[in-house]
Amino acid sequence: MKKIAIFASGNGSNTENIIKYFSTADSIKIELVLSNNPTAKVLTKAKKHDISTVTFNKRQLIEGFVLEKLKRREINFIVLAGFLLKIPKTIIDNYNYKIINIHPSLLPLHGGKGMYGMNVHQKVFESKDSQTGITIHFVNQSYDEGDIIFQAKCLLSKKTSPKDIQKKVHNLEMQFFPRIIERIIDDIPTESHDISMDYVFTNDKYYKSEI
Repeated sequence: MKKIAIFASGNGSNTENIIKYFSTADSIKIELVLSNNPTAKVLTKAKKHDISTVTFNKRQLIEGFVLEKLKRREINFIVLAGFLLKIPKTIIDNYNYKIINIHPSLLPLHGGKGMYGMNVHQKVFESKDSQTGITIHFVNQSYDEGDIIFQAKCLLSKKTSPKDIQKKVHNLEMQFFPRIIERIIDDIPTESHDISMDYVFTNDKYYKSEI
């Protein structure tokens, strides 16, 4: 049994979706949900599904409290689902190519510090991009610069508002994030990966294409 810990800072829609997806899995278990926000709705959602939770502050993340919790619960894999703090080197070193993040744009576009949630969607809108999407990637010591595992696209028009962009991207997150987690967790790469995929979403259908 491989144990997953999910880090989240907000409402937890992705987290709950992942919990539900793996609720009947034989070889993968959501063991722990961790948050730097003690009032985050994700904690209530996790407890509703009988998942243990841990809260912590930035200092505890850096100084080893969080890593100790992960080791004590024998965590094999870490998923970042709307987690807003930078993962420290100590955790990355202990979970090399075992930490993945989802970002609400097509990296390397609109990534980096401060680029999350509506900040990203507003930037996509202001840039008049013809498409956006999600990027699932491994985590390294730089914001949004780890090796890309998967991207899915949605097409935009000039009339697509930031709120509309948010909805389109959220739909991609719900559709693909648990499936990609499942795909990579059974064979975690140690250096690089060869499972990159690209999907275009249009008219409620997904079309696979080459990156």
